[in-house]
Amino acid sequence: GMTGTFHYGLQVSIINSPAEYIQSFIHETWLKRYGSSPSAEMVTLMWSLIVSIYSIGGLLGSSCAGYLCVRFGRKKAMLLSNIPALLGAALMGLSRLCGSFEMIIAGRLFSGVCGGLTQNVHIMYAGECAPRKLRGLIAITASTFSALGKFVGFALGLREVLGVEALWPILLAANAVPVLFQLLTLPFFPDSPRYLLIDLKDKEGCI
Repeated sequence: GMTGTFHYGLQVSIINSPAEYIQSFIHETWLKRYGSSPSAEMVTLMWSLIVSIYSIGGLLGSSCAGYLCVRFGRKKAMLLSNIPALLGAALMGLSRLCGSFEMIIAGRLFSGVCGGLTQNVHIMYAGECAPRKLRGLIAITASTFSALGKFVGFALGLREVLGVEALWPILLAANAVPVLFQLLTLPFFPDSPRYLLIDLKDKEGCI
């Protein structure tokens, strides 16, 4: 769950560094596709859509969180949230290779869905699994790891790291790393005792 909120913070901040490169990519792609340069307003519109559509995805993910938590359980809901995250990372990472800025828009949307899910499910899952004495401390890990993700996103975006024109697709796809880590580790964790008792009526499993 902590890697999920880390992914959220990473994706929020990581888009800021390659802004000029992505806008240049939009301009070049439009020129190759339609044979004429796009207007400055069109480039600004596409860039604004890339930035803002993450929030729309977050709204969609947040809206689904309650249903998925009851239908599949907290742990499986977090595992399911990795699907749009990996899809989003693949779309953004391959966008320049495929010559499609629309893939960045779609990738940001899917990443937003993951962010909306994990921000809600993490707090629920961690709070229900934590010992009573540590419940408050565990609950604040959502904001802690979101802040850590934002910091890492800004650090990766430095020109000395991945913030150069040749590497911006890799920078946008970097959010796949915490997602893969969660996919490898989360299956070994228990499900929420509250979910087992109230939703599945599994008293032994809960205990």
